[in-house]
This record gives sequence, structure tokens and C-alpha cells, in this order.
Amino acid sequence: MPNVYKPLAERMRPRCLDEYVGQKHLLEKGKPLYQAVAGGHLHSMVFWGPPGTGKTTLARLIARRADAEFMALSAVLSGVKDIREAIAKASALLDGKNRRSILFVDEVHRFNKSQQDAFLPHVEDGTVCFMGATTENPSFALNNALLSRSRVYVLKTLDKHALDELVDQALLDPERGIGGEGKSIGSDGKRMLVEAADGDARKLLNYLELAADMPEPGGSTGLISSETVKAVIAGGVRRFDKQGEDFYNQISALHKSVRGSAPDAALYWLCRMLEGGCDPVYLARRLVRIASEDIGNADPRALQLAMNAWESLERLGSPEGELGLAQAVVYLACAPKSNAVYKAFKAAMQDVRNSGSFDVPLHLRNAPTELMRDLDYGRKYRYAHDEAEGYAAGENYFPELLGEKCYYQPVERGLEIKIAKKLRRLRELDKTVQKP
Repeated sequence: MPNVYKPLAERMRPRCLDEYVGQKHLLEKGKPLYQAVAGGHLHSMVFWGPPGTGKTTLARLIARRADAEFMALSAVLSGVKDIREAIAKASALLDGKNRRSILFVDEVHRFNKSQQDAFLPHVEDGTVCFMGATTENPSFALNNALLSRSRVYVLKTLDKHALDELVDQALLDPERGIGGEGKSIGSDGKRMLVEAADGDARKLLNYLELAADMPEPGGSTGLISSETVKAVIAGGVRRFDKQGEDFYNQISALHKSVRGSAPDAALYWLCRMLEGGCDPVYLARRLVRIASEDIGNADPRALQLAMNAWESLERLGSPEGELGLAQAVVYLACAPKSNAVYKAFKAAMQDVRNSGSFDVPLHLRNAPTELMRDLDYGRKYRYAHDEAEGYAAGENYFPELLGEKCYYQPVERGLEIKIAKKLRRLRELDKTVQKP
């Protein structure tokens, strides 16, 4: 029977823990997961991490170490019928051979509630040991019942040292890798491969295999040139899962960098999201929000500049309009910060939601008809422009049953320094008025 082709990434899957690269925080001797794997002790677990970090491989190694049957399902392709068939097989193995089974579900976050519920009872009674792999936050992706019965292990993006090691393994292994082909790679080419892989072992090995298969200029069959690597990795993008964990993590990093007055970091995260394929219009909307939430009246120009950046993007499109976003990001990061309006808005909204629908005081109502004037609409209203300093000192504009509130507390930064000074002056005028 002829050999069936397998990609390099599949051929290079570790056969034992000693060959496994990365995740030292989980697999160093003495760590709970290492102890469980080394001792062949099974428990339900969820591996959460970015693509290409070894989630499936780790599950297979655990099954091999524990001498357990490994049954893999893809949540993208499988349904309740497939789950039932796997459970039936596991039950037969347990009853007939006293052999345990691992039910591994890749992309487990794609299973809906009913599909997750289908194998939950069999996890509880020990028919199968559940293992799941997900790139999404398990807190949101998995049922609470399943999550409470599983230990979550977080797998990290592979660092450059680990990716270097993977390249070396593939180049040196004569049976599973490309060592038998006499291939080598220079330091520049290797560095470019590692950077393009962006922490993803599968992507790295796929790039390496493509580069090894490409003909070299001049007919060279040994050294993989930097030019070949450039051709292979052209068009690659940084890791960015739209609406997934990376999406929310990166927008959070952008927002917090602006809030923290760190323009360089804010620019970095803006570029990461743009390069990863984030919709620039979404970023424009977020910058408008940031301008109000974190800068507010400390520099009212920030909101206008954010709106201008959004308009520039709509007029110019991408990539030309993205420079406007960069300008806005830098301005917002450097602007004086105040969340006084944001806090005042939340406090006022809380009062509105928690209190009744109080009537508008009569003196604040308009009286366009005779009937309304007869009902005292607008009576005793004081026209501020006719008052000293253009301010009706002591006037109340809140519902009578609610009483006066003070939501807005300007900070001593930017324009709010002047706003705070003015409000203090108005409060002093209020104190001079004898209230009934």
C-alpha cells in the first residue's frame, strides 16, 4: 500500500512529552498537569489557547501515556449522533476490556448547549474522560455544568525560542521531517519564518514545508534562501480572531493605552488590529467613545478630532483613511484625561432607572396655551439671561421629589480646571440665596 501524504505539521507531532515544545508553565516537572500526565491520571480538562499551540497534540499524548482509547470529534463537523456513537464505543470498551476512553472535542466552543448536554452524563458516570480544545474563552463558550467538571489549562502562544526549536527538529529529523532531503536554512530566513508564524507552530511548519518544496534560483537543492522564505510568507497577517478572544483583548489594550497616555503603545495596538483585518470603521467608533469616556471636557477638541478621523476614513477609505485614525489615537493618548462626564452620566442614569417618573416642575414647563398658563405652567420661571452674571442663583431644575443632585465633578486637568472654577463660583452664588 503506497504511503499516504501527511503535511509536515502532522508528521512532526510529538510522540512523547520529551518532544513536546513550549507550555513549560504547564509541563515542567512538579506542575499539576505534568504530574497527571506522567502518572497516567485522567481527569476532564479543557485546553484554551491560540491556534497552533499544541492543544490537540497534548490531548493525544495524555491518552497515549494513560493507555486510553482516543476518540476525536470536531465540533464543526460532528453532531449529537456522532457523540452517541462515540459514547457507545467507549461504553463497550469499558465493559469488555476495562479500558478507559478519552472523548476529545476540537473547537468545543462550536457545540451548542444541547450538544454539550449530550455527553455530560457520560462524563459524570465515568464512561468517558472529556477533553476539549478551544480558542475562545471557556467562561463564555461552555456550559457551566461542563465547565465546573473540567480543569481549564491555558496554553500560551509559542515564543521565538520554542519556534526556533521546532524548525531545528524538522530540519534534523530524517524520517518525519525534511532532514533526509539535505535542507538547511540561514539565520535570516529562519528569523523571518519564526516572525511570520506569529506563535503558531502549525503555521511555522507549513511555511517551512512550502519553502523546502520551492525550487531555488540556480538549481540549488540544499539551502532555503531568504528570498524563498519571503515569497512563501508574503500576505501573512498577524493573529486576530474577529469577535473572538484576541479581538476583545486587543481593543482593550488599545483603549487602556490611550487612557494611560501612552501614544506609542496605542499606535502599536491600532496597527495590530488593522494588520489583523479589523474593520477600520469599528476602530473609528471606538475612538469616538474613548474621546468622551476618558477625555471628555478636559479637552473637548478630542471628540471633534475623533469624529474628523471617522469622516476622513469614510471619505478616503482604506488604507489612506487609516492615517487619520493614527492621528486621532496619538492626540487622544496625549490629551489631558477626565472621566468626569462618564461618571456623571452613569450616576444620572442610575438615578433615572432607580427612581420613579417624577413630574417636571411647573416652573420649568412651557405655557403655549391659555389653559397651560392657567395651570401655572412656566410661572415663577427665572430667565437666566436677565439675572446677574447670567445665572439664576438658587434656582432648582430637578424634580421636587428627587431633590438636587451633583453628578458632574470636573477634574483638575485641562479645560476642566476652568470649568471647575466656574462651577465653584456658581455654587457660591447659590449659597447667597435664601431658599424657602
